Amino acid sequence: MACAMIPLDEQQVTEATGPLGKERTLPALHPDRKEERCFVTYKPPPEDSSPAQVEEYLEHGKFITEDLDWLLALRHDKFWCQVVFDESLQKCLDSYLRHSPRGLDPSSLPSSPAVADMQRCIHRAVFMTFLRMATHKESKESFITPTVFGEIIYNNFLFDIPKILDLCVLFGKGNAQLLHKMIENIFTQQPCYYGDLDEAVLSVLQVLDTILAKCGLQCEGATAIEPLKLSSSGRPTAMTMSQQDLVDLVLYLCDTCTTIQAFLDIFPAACSTFHCHSFLNRLASFYEVAVPDIEKAVRKRNFDDDSLQEDLWRRVCHARRRMVEMAHLLLQHTCLQPILEGSENIQTFVEELLQHFTTFLPEKRFLLDYDEQFPIADDISLLQQAFPLLDETRTSYLLQGVEDAWDSIGRRRTQDRPQQTHSSAGLSGQEVEVGAGAWGGEMGIREPGEGGETPRGAESMWDTPHKGDNGAACTISAGELESLLTHIRDLLPDLGEGFLLACLHQYNYSSELVINYILEDRLHPDLDKLDRAMPRPVKEELPPVLSTRSNVFDDDEFDVFNRDQVDMTRVWKGRRKGESVRDLLNDKQHIAEQKERYLTYDTVVDEVIVTPSESGAIDNLNDYDDEYDDTYDINQVGANDLDGDSNLLNRRPFTIPQVLRQGGRPQMQEENIEEEEDEKEDAVKRDQFVQDPALLRERAEARRATMQHRKGYRPEPARERDVVGKPKGQGQSTETLLDRRKKEAHKSRGANHNRRAMSDRKRNKGMIPS
Repeated sequence: MACAMIPLDEQQVTEATGPLGKERTLPALHPDRKEERCFVTYKPPPEDSSPAQVEEYLEHGKFITEDLDWLLALRHDKFWCQVVFDESLQKCLDSYLRHSPRGLDPSSLPSSPAVADMQRCIHRAVFMTFLRMATHKESKESFITPTVFGEIIYNNFLFDIPKILDLCVLFGKGNAQLLHKMIENIFTQQPCYYGDLDEAVLSVLQVLDTILAKCGLQCEGATAIEPLKLSSSGRPTAMTMSQQDLVDLVLYLCDTCTTIQAFLDIFPAACSTFHCHSFLNRLASFYEVAVPDIEKAVRKRNFDDDSLQEDLWRRVCHARRRMVEMAHLLLQHTCLQPILEGSENIQTFVEELLQHFTTFLPEKRFLLDYDEQFPIADDISLLQQAFPLLDETRTSYLLQGVEDAWDSIGRRRTQDRPQQTHSSAGLSGQEVEVGAGAWGGEMGIREPGEGGETPRGAESMWDTPHKGDNGAACTISAGELESLLTHIRDLLPDLGEGFLLACLHQYNYSSELVINYILEDRLHPDLDKLDRAMPRPVKEELPPVLSTRSNVFDDDEFDVFNRDQVDMTRVWKGRRKGESVRDLLNDKQHIAEQKERYLTYDTVVDEVIVTPSESGAIDNLNDYDDEYDDTYDINQVGANDLDGDSNLLNRRPFTIPQVLRQGGRPQMQEENIEEEEDEKEDAVKRDQFVQDPALLRERAEARRATMQHRKGYRPEPARERDVVGKPKGQGQSTETLLDRRKKEAHKSRGANHNRRAMSDRKRNKGMIPS
């Protein structure tokens, strides 16, 4: 029997062996204590739903679940003997980590409910087994010395870096907290895993270089596998490689990015190891160089199966998002989080974060995708709040660089929406309900409903974008719209044009976003309500222009729209055939036409002679004329007026006849002279717009002299003022003293001696701002 309160690695167990039941003492962890049981390996669910394959899978899965349930029911010492020394158990667990379907695999959607239930049972049993294997202390009586526990799991390869990465991918959805504690306990009890992680980062960088080499590319900082040849005509590219190689390449890239992102999200402490190898800069360069080339190959190449092309495009988009999330996780846990926590050397972390953002500026494709998912302006705003001494010039340069990158592609960010800083990293893993068993103390296992973690995947980081507050949406021409529809329908031919038009309008006419959200089934709620086969709305036909036009030439002899026949002899192009300039000038037909028109105005009829045969005309002459004015027919105008002599004289002045005048000419001369004088007087009184200034000065001087004469003022004789006087010491005359006094009293009238007074005057009137 095992001793109480002794770690499992120090316990001794006495057991009866052999046919005679001889007792022997063995260590608690010994190969002979292992039970003979064969654990079968895992096989993925069948892709088709044939009854034979479904039955085989269900039977196979039943064996696995029964064996794992038996294993979990063993005592602590027996469990660890089976785990450490049973190779078939490790093969079974490894097969599940290797072959279990991920989120984007077709087999992740079981064909029948029975298959789904069996897959869920196997998934839970495997997770519970790994969880117990990562727990070194289940209770006060059942535990292993931490150092020995680290040696056991490390030397027996119970856990390694690839297994830990697969655990994060498969079980991260809904179990992030348990996985974090499990992996943290593994790395805490065995620090050697950090060294293995360091080598794994180098392997991941080698993976990126291998993908670039397969595409015939090379990014900055990458270690070339082989020297680049001067002539790259025979070098394979994404467009020239075989279809199977392209499929393998996309699957490889998608799986790598998904795995690394899930691991960094579950275990953020690993970010520092990735950061030490400049993983972030290499990732941005790889994204900028490889992603456009692979996307182009997936879009433009002809595939044997359209569903294969659709699946590859979905995986490429998925890998893009995971790479962006990787970059954000590295920045958050190595730079942003220490700054927000107020750790020491905050200036170093701020400088490092700004340097990373500056490095992103040349990588425009990566910069735009990162800024759309995690706005750089939000991070800079947090920096300004946590570190007030931030250089505004540098931050303005970064923000302007981001805006220039958006302007360079001719579109704007759909929306600056808040992002979550943490996300569960699983893609296909089901949430595992863990009960509080006898061995759940140290790992903090909780029952369902006791504050358990809400199951959510990494996809929760990507909310459906929508238009911003300003409601601005780009406008495109009809040709560009048809091109976008054709591009989308080439990949998704089962969707109606009306539905695609609504999607394009929602996502600012970005075909990439529309394809991405349709394939991942993450459309806006308003779009989910629409019928995906909805046709394009029929435009109302406008009335024809000819029926609504209005023109001054309507219904003329050349109106071909309203006439069926037109005299074509009157229509010609250029100079009319058969006509010369001389014939044209000699043609006087228009003059004859004008003469006939004006002859009608020359005929004046004073008397109309009516013949007896025209009796009707006589009746017309006797008809009443309504337009005749008979107001004054009875009144005798002017007959009763009394016209006197005075009135006649007033109408016309009396004039002496020329015969009775004496010396008739002198009177005419006098009248002319009087008229000339009147004209002169009128000329003087005439208002002149501009008069002679000299004349005006003379008149003013005359008026001034007249006024002074009336007042009895006599002006002083004109003389020159003498303010200089005699030399100093000889005395000054009275005239000199008076002149000096007058100059002193009146000097402000001229020159520039009244500057202060005039300045005050201008300021008081508001001419100079005070």
